[in-house]
Amino acid sequence: MSATSFASPQRRRVYWLLQTVGWLLYGVLGLILVVVFGGQYRPFILLVELYVALTLLGLSHGLRNYAKRHHWTNLSLGRLVPRLLLAHTIIAVLSQVIISTLSVVSGRLLFTTNAAQPYQWTMLIGYAINVEFVMWLWSTLYFGQHYLERYRQGEIDKWKLAAAVREAEMQTLKAQINPHFLFNGLNNIRSLIGEDPERARHMLSHLSELLRYAIQLNRTEQVPLGRELAVVRDYLQLESLQLEERLRYALDVPADCLAVPVPPMLVQVLVENAVKHGIAPLPAGGELRIEGRCTAQALLLTVTNTGQLTPHPTAPRPDGTGTGLRNVRERLRLLFGPQAELQLTQATPDTVAATVRLPLGNEQLSMSNGQPDAGAGLVAHGSTNARPR
Repeated sequence: MSATSFASPQRRRVYWLLQTVGWLLYGVLGLILVVVFGGQYRPFILLVELYVALTLLGLSHGLRNYAKRHHWTNLSLGRLVPRLLLAHTIIAVLSQVIISTLSVVSGRLLFTTNAAQPYQWTMLIGYAINVEFVMWLWSTLYFGQHYLERYRQGEIDKWKLAAAVREAEMQTLKAQINPHFLFNGLNNIRSLIGEDPERARHMLSHLSELLRYAIQLNRTEQVPLGRELAVVRDYLQLESLQLEERLRYALDVPADCLAVPVPPMLVQVLVENAVKHGIAPLPAGGELRIEGRCTAQALLLTVTNTGQLTPHPTAPRPDGTGTGLRNVRERLRLLFGPQAELQLTQATPDTVAATVRLPLGNEQLSMSNGQPDAGAGLVAHGSTNARPR
């Protein structure tokens, strides 16, 4: 939950309403208890309880501002409780000093000695303990509300992520299992059976792996980058049947990046977007390159392709609404927050680059460094003449 959501005008109005009503009711309750157990009402008592309500309203508001400034609402319970214990103790002592001073001064200036019954300094400890207890109640309500809101927002984000993954699955299935794709793919594979049965068998394996991967998307939020790139190669091999020598591609990803977890279909969507919107509309086709680099802080993935972000007006326009890229951005936001980013730029006059930056924590780094069979990384080149490996 962002800080701005807690600072909306409506929330501020509700906060001040609850603050004012709550502390005034606390003062009224104190007045009632004093009158009931004291046996009689005095105007001085009303003034003291008003001081109590206003003092605690101001000090609790000061605690709220300090907590917001130092992000206490984001702390775990184990780190929050000691801070609140110290803050409540300070407020309890400070409130009694303020109330006592105001009461003594008011009693001497506004009331006679008999009417005032000056504030009893010996009861300061008892009053301070009472304020400590009340402040714990106040903090439970205030911070509890924030923790509840954060939990609810986390649940909402979790459902949004699940919906985004399902949307990615559906978009992939629509792109890969639609009749046009299956017709072209199967028809091209069928034409290979007579002239190159071995390659036709490999192409059927690529199609099977691609469809299986798409169907299994909803089982996990992240997959190893190496698994994702294997499916990307399946896709490129199948596209090479249709585009032939018009599609030329290369993959260059070092071994220490292959085990890093990434959202499923992350690279696949970028590659599909590059082929569909960049290379396929060009009569001469183009080149596609996938590069990956790992640093101590982030995984950097770049997909470059021949083409332009704003194609020529006479160029054929492929079908598509950009849903795939929007879905990728939403999943990155839900999984990694603002530290992850996706940028689509015109790298050169004839080259478009899609760059993804994913933050790496200790867990991802340990997974990446713990792969004994990563080999020399993934370096591959392909075209219509490339045999599947």
